[in-house]
Amino acid sequence: MKLTHRTAAIALALTLPLGLAACGSSDDTASDSSSMAPTTSAPAASESPSASDSPSASASDMMAKPFGAACSKVPSSGAGSFDGMATAPVATAASANPLLSTLVTAVKSAGLVDTLNSAPELTVFAPVNDAFAALPKKTMDAAMADPKGLLTKVLTNHVVAGRIAPDKLAGEHKTLGGGTITVEGSGEDFKVGDASVICGNVQTANATVYIIDGVLLPAS
Repeated sequence: MKLTHRTAAIALALTLPLGLAACGSSDDTASDSSSMAPTTSAPAASESPSASDSPSASASDMMAKPFGAACSKVPSSGAGSFDGMATAPVATAASANPLLSTLVTAVKSAGLVDTLNSAPELTVFAPVNDAFAALPKKTMDAAMADPKGLLTKVLTNHVVAGRIAPDKLAGEHKTLGGGTITVEGSGEDFKVGDASVICGNVQTANATVYIIDGVLLPAS
């Protein structure tokens, strides 16, 4: 019997380490499997942001282009085209655009060409020829008769310091003439006081131009 008990004890002593080793092996395998799971899913997570980059870039590209129904009336080539205007300072660029010839005449009369061309960054709300034609003759004549006073006040009421991108356009803006203009709208649909933006986000060498269909008369 002593021999039998001793044999059983030896067998038990040998069996326990083997069982523990087997359990340890199973735990290690499970641990390894769970630790590998994040590694497998990581590439999928990193692919998501790159997929969302495309729409942002596309929206940015769209915002960089002029917009509005009257943009089709801008020359497709030459100094008065969008590409041509982008290379010249704002007063010079406007002088090449047939839609803005009355504005340019007024700017020259007021002696503002050098002022506008030499400014580092501006936003200009530029009335088209028809906008000036719609003004009462008495108002237009009075402005042109006082180029350094009334005319300058009217013109500088269309100019804001700094370039304003379309997504920042809505709101109140202080003009170089000392007044405030209010812009309402979003996307490609904006009102500047009673005038509408008919061709916006036109770039010149030193300004962003929004062509409008009305003249912004300063408060008297």
